[in-house]
Amino acid sequence: MNVTAFKRRKEFGKTLASDIAHRMRNEIVTCRLKPGEVLKFDTLRLAYGASFTTLREALTCLAAEGLVVAEEQRGFKVAPISLSDLIDLTRARILIEVDLIRRSIENGDDDWEIAVISSIHRLGIIEGREIEDYADNPEWKAAHREFHESLVAACGSPTLLGIRQSLFERAERYRNISARFRPRPRDKAGEHRALMKAAVGRDADRACELIAKHIQSTTDNVIKHASELFSQN
Repeated sequence: MNVTAFKRRKEFGKTLASDIAHRMRNEIVTCRLKPGEVLKFDTLRLAYGASFTTLREALTCLAAEGLVVAEEQRGFKVAPISLSDLIDLTRARILIEVDLIRRSIENGDDDWEIAVISSIHRLGIIEGREIEDYADNPEWKAAHREFHESLVAACGSPTLLGIRQSLFERAERYRNISARFRPRPRDKAGEHRALMKAAVGRDADRACELIAKHIQSTTDNVIKHASELFSQN
């Protein structure tokens, strides 16, 4: 682990442990902490300036999210990535997203529509700045997350939204890998606009079809262009 890669950032959590979990989560999903990398407490203490107890609390939180693996008597390591994990994760995400976007379209009011349109407008403004690498741009990633969250915000199920958020976090590593192995740019902006139009147009079948393809496209690209990175389980 490169200790110098860690920078002191704005506190995001209500506790030091939650802030460290947030910062470490970002290092994992951007692959700065490599899949399978052992997380040594001495190194983490130097990187984060936190106690053993605080670090363990943060790592336990990330383990619950599936981003870190706790090994009996051996500490923690970054969760590995594999084709089997990617395929399983993709199936779960499609099931959840399709259900939640359909519910949201059925339940959403005018405020929901405005939020969807506003979020894609913000995303479009950022994309208009001709950012070279969206995968590493935190502003674009935040706006991208906000847009997808807006689509399902009116589903009426906090439990399912929590599950969806966890799956979205786990998929972030694969999205970053996909962006680096894509031979030509993907028209994500066009895909997002089509999703927005189907959602606010109350075309649930079309929106469900589009979100499933949107998610599956990333998986197909990783399998096609980066399968050498994975071990088949």
